[in-house]
Formats: sequence, C-alpha cells, structure tokens
Amino acid sequence: MAYPVIYQVERIYHPLLAAIGVPVNLVAIVILSRGKCGLSKCITVYLVGMAVADLLVVITEPILQRTVSIYFPDSFLRITPVCSLITILCSAATVVSVWLTVTFTFDRFVAICCEKLKTKYCSEKTAAVVVGTVSVLGCLVSLPCYFTQEQNYMIDNVPMGCVFKLSFFTSPIWAAFDLFLLILTPCIPVFLILLLNVLTVRRILLSSKVRRGFRGHSNGENHKDPEMENRRKSIILLISISGSFILLWATLVVFVIYRRIADIQKYSSDTDPLFITDHTSNMLQLLSSCTNTCIYAVTQTKFRQELKKAVKYPLNLIAKLVKSQKELKDFKHCN
Repeated sequence: MAYPVIYQVERIYHPLLAAIGVPVNLVAIVILSRGKCGLSKCITVYLVGMAVADLLVVITEPILQRTVSIYFPDSFLRITPVCSLITILCSAATVVSVWLTVTFTFDRFVAICCEKLKTKYCSEKTAAVVVGTVSVLGCLVSLPCYFTQEQNYMIDNVPMGCVFKLSFFTSPIWAAFDLFLLILTPCIPVFLILLLNVLTVRRILLSSKVRRGFRGHSNGENHKDPEMENRRKSIILLISISGSFILLWATLVVFVIYRRIADIQKYSSDTDPLFITDHTSNMLQLLSSCTNTCIYAVTQTKFRQELKKAVKYPLNLIAKLVKSQKELKDFKHCN
C-alpha cells in the first residue's frame, strides 16, 4: 500500500523525534536537578518543570498517540477509552509545557523589570508553587477532551480507535470549548511571550545605557560590569527559549487562525496544501519539546561542562571495567 508523502514522512518523523526527545529531556532533568549549572534555584525549578513537561509531551503524543497508531493500530492502547485518556494526557502535557514557558518568561520579566516585586516573587518556593499550579490547571482544562472522542471501528465487539464525535462539530458548547482551547494554547501564550520579551529587552537596553554612562564617568575606564554580565546571560537564555518556542509554534498559530476564519472542516485530499500544512505545523510544534536541551548546551557554559561529564561517565565506567577484567586475566595468567 502506497502512503501519501506526508504520511511517509510522519512514519519516520515521530519515532525519530521520540528517540531523540526522551533521552535529551531526561539528560536535561538530571543535569539541571543537580543544581551545578550556575543558575539560580528559581530558574532551575522552571527549567526542570519545562523539561518534565516536554518529556511528557514526547511520551504521550509522538509515542503513545502517533507511533502506536501508525505501527500498532490494533494494540490495547488503541481501545477507545484508553486512547481517549491518551488524548487528555496529550492536551494536558502540551498546555503545561506551553504555559510553563510563559511563566518562565514572566519570572525573568519580573526579575529584570520589577525590582520591588523581584525579592518576593523570584524565589524557589514561588517557582515551585507556580509550576504545581500550572500543572494542575493544565490537567483540569484538558479533562473535557475525553468526551470529544468516540470509537472509530470495532474488533471482536471491542471499540477501537478515536475520532471526534459529530456533536463536536455541531454543538455550540463544543465549539466554545474548542475556541477556548485555541485561545488558551497557543494564541495567548505567543502574545504574552512576545510582549514580555519586548518589555524585558527594552528595560535591559535602557539599563545598560545608563550603567555604561555611570561607570564611564566614575571609573574613566571600561571594566566589566558583573550585574550586566549576569543580565546578559539571563536574557540570552530567555530569548533563546522564547524565540525557539515562537518560531516552532508560529506556523500552527497562523494556520489554526486561518482555518477558524475560513471555517475549514475537511480537506479535499491527502495532497491538499492545507492538509500538508496542518500536518507539518503539528510536526514543528512537537519539535519544540526537544529543543531546550540544545539551547542550554549552546548558551550555558556550566551546562555544557555537566553534559560532558554525563557523557564521559559511562565511557569511563566501561574503560575501568575493561581494565579491571584485563588485570584479572593477567593475574590469572601469571599464576
């Protein structure tokens, strides 16, 4: 059976994304949790939370929902109640991942632009409360997704597969819920991240100009400013994470808004450009769950050092094991 090109791409893309996404997010969680990357405890809590959410996105959607449906269409995971539950998990993981990116961006905005609020808000305890609250709310918001699904076919009187109920497209209540999810994720997050980044960068540029002028008058020399150096590193991390998120979500945001305005409910064929754009935008959006570890490695020197140690550790362990086996063999040979 010849699959359409976009399906052939997805058959390779989703397992590959899972094979990359699971280990890179696990590595990020372990390294960041050790607290040796030179980041504040507050930032570390957010980054660990984001890495856990991204890991759950990779597990639920590329693996449980996409790869299983492609390669194991009749497995128990495709039983209708089970795959309906997976639909909830996919939605919850995505909502939590997106909104943790927003809360991290807001935390950096407060730290840089709101001196009076900084001490109270930018703390490890507050970060933990925010991450926990976002996680709970993300799960609650996604619960109704279970009731949007119905069986696709039957095998031995067992309902299999998940498709949207007809009422999902005809009921005003479900239309309102769908619009709510669209606004909640990703429209509002993209807008907030753009706005907060613009305000944060603007404040940093103004502060840099003032501090350079002040230090220039007071010292008469161009010395490094530790405060501005810390802010520079913080803004590089912030812009890298936020920029990656916006770029990878942009296609999906634009397409979803266009589809809603044009009232597109189905496609003419598997080669319809809109159908291809739909699937491509979803693949790009899922890629955002694997990029943060690469960003940490590029922008954070201490993270790179910890990553090198993590890579070298099993290699050194193997080398020691081989050496000990060789010494034991030589010892037995001498005797």
